[in-house]
Amino acid sequence: MAKNEPKLIMGIDEAGRGALIGPLVVAGVVISKEDESKLKRHGVKDSKMLKPKKREELAEVIEKVAKSVIVLRVQPCKIDTLRSEGINLDRIEAIKMAEIIGMGEAEKIYVDSLTHNPKKFQNVLLEYLQNKELNLVVENYADETYTVVSAASIIAKVERDRAVQEIKDKVNFDFGVGYPHDERTIQFVEKLIRENRGKELPPFIRQSWVTIQILKENSLQRKLKEFLGLKLKEEEKIDYED
Repeated sequence: MAKNEPKLIMGIDEAGRGALIGPLVVAGVVISKEDESKLKRHGVKDSKMLKPKKREELAEVIEKVAKSVIVLRVQPCKIDTLRSEGINLDRIEAIKMAEIIGMGEAEKIYVDSLTHNPKKFQNVLLEYLQNKELNLVVENYADETYTVVSAASIIAKVERDRAVQEIKDKVNFDFGVGYPHDERTIQFVEKLIRENRGKELPPFIRQSWVTIQILKENSLQRKLKEFLGLKLKEEEKIDYED
C-alpha cells in the first residue's frame, strides 16, 4: 500500500429512490483498502449488472470482508412527512448518507452522486456533515467505478428487495418491483386506491409521489364519469317514461 493511501475506505449507495412502494435504502460499506481487490475477485460490481441470486451471494461475502456494513431504511411515510416539510429527496438522502458517514470510521469516502451535478450534491452533503474536512469523492456512476461503492449498491439492493418481499408477504400479492415503470405495480396501486375510496393509502406507499396523485385523479375522474353516466341514463329513462 502506498504511503498516502487510506487504510479504511467507505462506499455509499442507495436503492429505491424512485419507487412508489417500499422504503428508500441507503447503505455504507467500510473495508480496508487492501481488501478491495478481494471483493473484485469475488465478482463484486454494480448491483444493476447482477441477478438477484448473485447479489444475495455477494452480500454474504461483503459482510464477511467488510469492517462494517451500515444500512438505513427510510420508510415511505417518513419520506412523505419530510417532503411536506420542504425537504426534497436529494436532501433526505444526503441526511442519511451523512448519518452513515458519521457511524463509519473511514479515511476516504466514495459516494455515488444522486444528481448530474456531483459537485452540487457534494455541497448539499457537506451541509449535514460535522467534519467538513473529510476526504470525499462524489461522482456519477461511482457504483460502476469503485468496488467499494459497488459493494454498497449490492447491500442496498438486497435490503430493498427484502423489504419489498416483506410487503408482498403482508398483502399476499405480487406487485412486481414497486416502481412506476412496472405495470403490476401500477395495477396494484390502482386497486388500493379503489379499495380505500379516497382515504389515505397504506404506509408502504409513497403518497407524495406525482404518479400516486395522477392515479388518484384518474380514479376520481372515472368515478365521476360513471356517476354522470348513471345519472344521464336515469334522466333519459325519466324522459322516456314521461
